[in-house]
Amino acid sequence: MGVIVNKENQNDELSKRISADLRAKLAETEKDEGKKDPDFTEDSDYVKDLKKTSKFSIVIVVLVIIAVIVSFLAFGPFSF
Repeated sequence: MGVIVNKENQNDELSKRISADLRAKLAETEKDEGKKDPDFTEDSDYVKDLKKTSKFSIVIVVLVIIAVIVSFLAFGPFSF
């Protein structure tokens, strides 16, 4: 199925208007693209109250890993 197009097409003015509107919308979105983060995280409500991870958290992670290793050695298959 296709559309037959010739130079005497009545919709020529309509297609010009549509293409001009699309170009205008594209230009608008290109202007706005530089302002916003592409994944819109700045607009999210849950991001507003988050804090960065403190330096002390790495110490807690290391202590938890050591505790898991010690408990595995104490109660695991290699226990004395």
